[in-house]
Amino acid sequence: MTILVTGSTGTIGSHIVNHLASESASVRALVRSDKPTAFPAGVEKIIGDMTDLDSMRAALKGVDTLFLLNAVVPDELTQALLTLDLAVEAGIQRIVYFSAFNADLFVDVPHFAAKHAVEQAIAKRAIPASILRPAYFFQNDAMLKQAILNYGMYPMPVGAIGVAMVDARDIAVVAAKELLRRERASGPLPRNVIEIVGTEALRGEDLARIWSEVVGKTVSYAGDDLDALETMMGSFAPKWQARDARIMFRAFQKFGILPEPVSQPVLTDILGTPARTYATFARETAESWRAHG
Repeated sequence: MTILVTGSTGTIGSHIVNHLASESASVRALVRSDKPTAFPAGVEKIIGDMTDLDSMRAALKGVDTLFLLNAVVPDELTQALLTLDLAVEAGIQRIVYFSAFNADLFVDVPHFAAKHAVEQAIAKRAIPASILRPAYFFQNDAMLKQAILNYGMYPMPVGAIGVAMVDARDIAVVAAKELLRRERASGPLPRNVIEIVGTEALRGEDLARIWSEVVGKTVSYAGDDLDALETMMGSFAPKWQARDARIMFRAFQKFGILPEPVSQPVLTDILGTPARTYATFARETAESWRAHG
C-alpha cells in the first residue's frame, strides 16, 4: 500500500516524508523537477504537476492514500479540486487534506477561502478524508533574522488578541499519524477534522519579549502596521501574495487564532507529548543564527 505525499519538499511535506519512512511506510513523493532531493532511502520520487493531468494520473496510479497539500499560488483551488477529482477517479478512499485554522472564518483571505472551498467539496462529495486545520507556523518567523538581530524589531503585525502558532514539526507528526491511521485501516474511515494549534495565544508584545530573552537584547514589537507588512513582503514576493498576507494579518488582528478548549488535549493525545512552545522554537532558531553567523 502506497502513500502519495504532495508538497513533499516543503516545510511540512519533507517532515511528513521522513516520519512515514521511519515507520516503514511505502512512500511516493511528488516533486516538480528532477533536482536532487534528500529523501530517506526507499522513498519513491515521481515528477508531476497538479495542472498536468497526465502526470498526476501517473503519480496517483497504484496509490492507496493521498496527502493533499497545495501551495499558496493563484490557482491553488483549481489545483486542489483537480487533484481531488483525479484521486476519486483512481478509486482512492484514504485522503488527508491540509487546510488552515479558521478557513471558514477568514473567508476574505484568498488562500484560506480556497482551502474552505476544498473542504466544502470534500463534504459535498462525501469523500472519506481527514481535514487538518493548522494554525500559523512558528517556522514562518525563521526568516526574521535581520529584523530581530540588526534592528531589534519583531515585524509581523499579529495584533493584540493573540495567535496560537504551532510548530511545523508537530503539524507533520499529526499528518503522518493520520495518514498511517487511514492507510492501515481495513477500509475507508469517516471524515474528521483535526485542529492543530499551539499552547499559547501570543500577542505581538509577547513575541517581542520572547525574542528579547533568547537573543539577549531588547526586541520591540513593530506594531500593527499592515501597510508596512505589504510593502516589506512586496519587496521579495509577488504583489498578490503580499496582499494576501496583509488580509490574513488583518484577520489575525480582528479575530486572533484562539483554539477551542478541547483542541490541546486532542493534539497532545495524538502527539503523545505536549506540543512544542514558541519559546523553544525561538531558542533553537537563535542558536542556529549564532552558529551560522
